[in-house]
Amino acid sequence: MRVEVDPASGLARGLRQVLSPHWDARPAGQAPELLVVHGISLPPGRFGGPWIDRLFCGDLPLAADPYFAQLAGLRVSAHALVRRDGQIVQYVPFHHRAWHAGMSSWRGRAACNDFSIGIELEGTDTEPYADAQYTSLAALLQGLFEAYPTLAADRLVGHDEIAPGRKTDPGVSFDWPQLRRLVADRPAATSQQAQ
Repeated sequence: MRVEVDPASGLARGLRQVLSPHWDARPAGQAPELLVVHGISLPPGRFGGPWIDRLFCGDLPLAADPYFAQLAGLRVSAHALVRRDGQIVQYVPFHHRAWHAGMSSWRGRAACNDFSIGIELEGTDTEPYADAQYTSLAALLQGLFEAYPTLAADRLVGHDEIAPGRKTDPGVSFDWPQLRRLVADRPAATSQQAQ
């Protein structure tokens, strides 16, 4: 699998796109510098269904599940989601600011939404993520590295790392060594792509 990201539009070619209204512009001149991996399931512990799309688009039907009442009025998004089967869904153009990190800090810099890309994985903190998710996430990361030279593998963190004590995702079930191996194994950008 190969993911190509157009840095001008911030859109990835060939991905399912469900564009969210929950985004705004990054601060002037700010390019994405950090990649944040999240975990999400709606309702918690259940996979599949339209609920993540609906949450990020602001039209989650609160009556569909008792848990959803807690989410009333919540305005959140991520740049992309990797489903259990490896399908990638894009919600926000990568060069814009998605609302995924909340109160956060990385290397002394607050407000991580300003300079990060948020990627959700459909899963929980304690249930292993699927191999297809790691493969698709690695392909997406390589596409982002090629599109935005300000991103690199050493700028890849979990939500728990930028919001310690407040967030725990992607959780103990996330296999960081597996992802790092896949990212390292991805072919490097050609000189033409890197320009």
